[in-house]
Amino acid sequence: MAVAHLEVTHRGPFPFDYERIDGKLHFAVDPTHPANARIVDLDKAPRDHAGRVRFWADFVLLQPADAGKSNRRLLYYVVNRGLRVSVPLNHGKSRGPKLPPTDDIDVGDGFLMRRGWSVAMCGWQWDVERQPGLMGLEAPQALGPDGQPIRGRVAVAFQPNQPHTFHRLAHWPLHPAPGAQAYYHQPYPAADLDEADAQLTVADSRNGPTTLIPRGRWRFAREENGKPVADDSHVWLEGGFEAGRWYEVTYTTRICPVVGTGLLATRDSVGWLRNANPFDRRLDFTYGHGRSQCGRFLRQFVYEGLNLDEDGRQVFDGLIPDVAGARRGEFNQRYGQPSETSPRGFGGLFPFTSDDQTDSATGKTDGLLRRQRQLGGVPRIFSTNTSSEYWRSDCSLIHTDLAGTRDVEPPAEERIYMIAGHQHGSEAAPLVKNATDIGARGANNFNIVDGSTALRAFLINLDRWVSEGVEPPPSAFPRLADGTAATRESILATLSAIPGLVLLDEAAMPRLRQLDLGPDTDKGIARLPAVTGEAYPSFASAVDADGNEVAGIRVPDVSVPVATHTGWVARDPSTGGAGQLLDMKGISLAFATTASERQAHHDPRPAIAERYRDRDDYVARARAAAQALAEAGYIVAEDVDVAAELAAERYDAIVPALVT
Repeated sequence: MAVAHLEVTHRGPFPFDYERIDGKLHFAVDPTHPANARIVDLDKAPRDHAGRVRFWADFVLLQPADAGKSNRRLLYYVVNRGLRVSVPLNHGKSRGPKLPPTDDIDVGDGFLMRRGWSVAMCGWQWDVERQPGLMGLEAPQALGPDGQPIRGRVAVAFQPNQPHTFHRLAHWPLHPAPGAQAYYHQPYPAADLDEADAQLTVADSRNGPTTLIPRGRWRFAREENGKPVADDSHVWLEGGFEAGRWYEVTYTTRICPVVGTGLLATRDSVGWLRNANPFDRRLDFTYGHGRSQCGRFLRQFVYEGLNLDEDGRQVFDGLIPDVAGARRGEFNQRYGQPSETSPRGFGGLFPFTSDDQTDSATGKTDGLLRRQRQLGGVPRIFSTNTSSEYWRSDCSLIHTDLAGTRDVEPPAEERIYMIAGHQHGSEAAPLVKNATDIGARGANNFNIVDGSTALRAFLINLDRWVSEGVEPPPSAFPRLADGTAATRESILATLSAIPGLVLLDEAAMPRLRQLDLGPDTDKGIARLPAVTGEAYPSFASAVDADGNEVAGIRVPDVSVPVATHTGWVARDPSTGGAGQLLDMKGISLAFATTASERQAHHDPRPAIAERYRDRDDYVARARAAAQALAEAGYIVAEDVDVAAELAAERYDAIVPALVT
């Protein structure tokens, strides 16, 4: 067993007659074991007297205080950038990170607790800052022949939303301005502050041509009292970094964490709870759930074939990689940045579908589940996404061929679901354009569709599939065969008829492309900068006359609409990069209130008063739409009222806004 021991730091009561156990989970893994062979640089980490590599991670377990009330199921939640904000799938007060982070965990409405689920979280990300409220991993260093961490090249890319003069050498916060966030990730420090070969480039967009900034104009430094001060963890630019432009600094770093030990921490913490549970709790079924970065992490997990532990036992029965799109990430490579979202790195590499395809550019045949199939232990998988992933991370590649000519149905072990008209995460109901946590602003109001009821059903349906053999609802995603999938260019052309909708510059959107990261890609070592080829064909859901998506799971916000909802939004010109995608956000563009208002604005979409008699009529229709979803299995029966209430909240947010 690769778990050496648990160091308990807290054990106490938790709401809904649960208990919470916090601690540090210590691991000792055999670097020569075939089950660990895929972890990059594990063989170069220091070993103990028994020849094992040791590391530790933060750990939290929530379980019924009474063992008799447990349903003997575990949901392992992959924490996003170290944040343990709330119990997953429980409706609560949290709408995104609580900053600064705290040790509190929002229990919400107790959806999982009322069903007797145990919930575990374990740190997996080496670069999470050590502070209360964050869960990280203390990864070992990969050492060279001199006994020191291996030095090598790393690239850090960023797009400011606000002008600033210096930037931390780390990917998080995603859209930085120093001091805008209450926490940061650990940087890759520069090995030589005067490195002549270090480069800083700038481009007007992610896809645009780059310009090399003269070495004399920038340095490894931070600014204090208006002057640069030498600092191996920051980059400073004379005249400052401009909002909306893309910068990338490439340099040599002096540390080399074994990034992939985070994958082992996930595998072994779940295997330990399942097979050697020290808390008198039997677990019959285990499931993994991760959102965004963490959904990509779970795609990487099965791609590496890690769903069997060192003893050959299956770890997860089912996985829900949520809003991951077609990408993986920098989770198992030398100098990996786990929060990096660039399509030009390891996360953008082929393959994209679960079953095998052949990449014509390289001649390579591969599939996400190929290795796990060879080893055994393939879990049941729900690949769940929103509209946003089709615009920001080429999600259609998980169910089309690489030429974009035909649909590729998921294999027997997988279902694919898209929540229509939804941005990357649910936004609170009031219509806003500002994302204060990242200093960003949209050209239109942000999307307020809430599809959380579908997320809850995903887990219930996955469990019934695994534990009872009950077939889940059919996959729901845009298909070429029935015309529900369309090119993004054609969708934008259709939406151009809607007044007030600011369109994207499709040419400036980040795209997954054929990638060449050098001859050592299979060893987890990249040659920088990457060489990019042609973009893969990409599709999204076609839209109806209201501009709302026709494919996927249409929650009442979309099927009984008071607005046009998109999974994308353009950047506001005030933050630079006009026309470019503001990552992770979407649009809710309200319908006119009355026919006369609609006519005055030449709006082709029927007004709210032309659709619904009054609020009661709207709510009744929303409840009927929710009931239809429940009957189809896309939400659970108890959430019919919840879905109707969420739609009513959005009606109330939009209609008063239009009247006033």
